[in-house]
Amino acid sequence: MQAEIGIIGGTGLYDPKLLKNIEEIEVNTPYGSPSDAFTIGELAGRHVAFLPRHGRKHTIRPTDVNSRANMFAFKKLGVTRVLAASTVGSLKEEYKPGDIAFVDQFIDRTTKREQSFYTQDKVCHISVAEPMCPEIRKTLMAVAKAAKIKAHPTGTYVCIEGPRFSTKAESKMFRQWGADVVGMTMVPECVLAREAELCYASIAMVTDYDCWKDHPVSTEEIVATMKANIEKVKRIVADTVAKLPEKCSCECKDALKNALV
Repeated sequence: MQAEIGIIGGTGLYDPKLLKNIEEIEVNTPYGSPSDAFTIGELAGRHVAFLPRHGRKHTIRPTDVNSRANMFAFKKLGVTRVLAASTVGSLKEEYKPGDIAFVDQFIDRTTKREQSFYTQDKVCHISVAEPMCPEIRKTLMAVAKAAKIKAHPTGTYVCIEGPRFSTKAESKMFRQWGADVVGMTMVPECVLAREAELCYASIAMVTDYDCWKDHPVSTEEIVATMKANIEKVKRIVADTVAKLPEKCSCECKDALKNALV
């Protein structure tokens, strides 16, 4: 069974009631196993493939997410676009817990993750000057506005290695850099999507203020906020799937042109 749109995120995002004609598929890749089996079904008349980034029981650390296998598997299933939901901490007062941010830039602070499919024979200098697909982002913003869901149209995401949270010194430094949110998963996910010539856009849900603010980070607080706001993300995803044009008109599908050495 093939799909055209991929959805990647936490298990809380997946709701069996959203999809029709569900089928679970395991995909083998040259890069090892994806995070879990893919759930494929129909949403708004489109075939979508859902994958829980950390496994359905949330047992995979951010560093250990096999993003190469995940993106390769999406491509193998016929996916051309990926909607990636994640939770983030806020580095700005105005990015409040419960807000949605359609981030458009990242600062990479990871150190242990393979960021390319091309590790032998060829070198790929992929451009990520604009790492998000502009076409998907345009649809996301229109959908959020129509649904009256508060969403920041831009944002710079600092991706840290994790699984630990930031020190106060790090958090304050990220703010000085001009970053808006901090998370642990968008890199190398979005980079590998670009190498696979997949359209990719992030839906970042702010769960808490990072530790620059006297607002201690706790896993319990993050989970509570995530559960309280997951319905907004489901609405955004469902409406975006319904409204994305049939064919891509962006340049993501030609990302490898002049990138391989």
